[in-house]
Amino acid sequence: MPGRARRALVLVENLSVPFDRRVWQECTTLRDAGWEVHVVCPQGTKRDTEPETVIDGVHILRYPLRAATGGPAGYLQEYGSALWHTLRLARRVGRVDVIHACNPPDLLFVVGLLGKLRGARFVFDQHDLVPELYLSRFGRGEDLLYRMVCLLERLTYACADVVISTNESYREQALRRGRKSPDDVFVVRSAPAIERFRQVPAEPELKRGKPHLLCYLGVMGPQDGVDYALRSLAALRDDLGRTDWHAVFVGAGDTFDDMVALSERLGLAGQVEFTGRIPDADLVRYLSTADVCLSPDPLNPLNDVSTMNKVLEYMAMSRPIVSFDLREARVSAGDAAVYATANDEHEFAKLIARLLDDPEQRERMGRLGHDRVNGPLSWANSQRALLAAYAAAVAARR
Repeated sequence: MPGRARRALVLVENLSVPFDRRVWQECTTLRDAGWEVHVVCPQGTKRDTEPETVIDGVHILRYPLRAATGGPAGYLQEYGSALWHTLRLARRVGRVDVIHACNPPDLLFVVGLLGKLRGARFVFDQHDLVPELYLSRFGRGEDLLYRMVCLLERLTYACADVVISTNESYREQALRRGRKSPDDVFVVRSAPAIERFRQVPAEPELKRGKPHLLCYLGVMGPQDGVDYALRSLAALRDDLGRTDWHAVFVGAGDTFDDMVALSERLGLAGQVEFTGRIPDADLVRYLSTADVCLSPDPLNPLNDVSTMNKVLEYMAMSRPIVSFDLREARVSAGDAAVYATANDEHEFAKLIARLLDDPEQRERMGRLGHDRVNGPLSWANSQRALLAAYAAAVAARR
């Protein structure tokens, strides 16, 4: 029908929306460009709990989902349930021009394929390299499942008219493993919502009587390195004799309880605080007060080529960062971070101590990071790439 708004259906399984900040930024960008946007995603536990809602003009359908427990079998159960619910709710939305699937898992191409039979274009938004994610979590012990994961990725690439990659490392895989044309792969980098990350006056009481505050922000899963951070803090105290700090870990995830228990075994309970997920206002208070922020993701097949959202968020708050030496960490942070040899917890501790002793370097690094996320790494650049990807998808339809 001439003149009608184009309709996009965005599929997400990993997080609820708008809690998933990247997906929400994409949805609002498309809305502002004149698209009618519909989202199918899981319900949250404490927020995003309504099964159906409209937020700022974006239509959202949510389904109940129990997160996986245990090993690969638990994920098969979770993903199977999510696919069934996604198919069910996608039918309610009806005909759309573009189906935009965000992984993991690499199963949502099924919805895209069915949509293509009705004239839709399929955009694959690759948030994670799932084969590398599998290796990082489970190793190669389950060879049959690993081969299945690789097959599903190939099928998703084959179904996609356009691929959105979060960085150049992921784009390389879409070109090589996915055999996609360079004209059909667009880099849409994740970027912090600058309006969410604005400094407020530091609150010394958050340091719990210590001169310095260390901060970790992010998910706490098996591959996120919170255990590396805790062992580094134990080395900072025991090997380097530094007790002039308090550390706060903001976030939640599969290993949250295990990390609290590890901090107690390491004797860190008095110096380490776990907040769980907290409101944005409290998050900004901690980051505005932090002297050094931690990005302890260890080197593994996934982390080396992935962009860490927490790194960009630290930079938005002008915080200096200690990171392990990962390929994409250097691309994101540049000189806003210092880099320990991969997985070397003692060197990680030494770099924390070095920054604590050098307030001028901390300030300089903070400025550099802030300039990067407000310049070359800003969401404004990603918006242009996203709209170009959609233009390519629509052109393919014509």
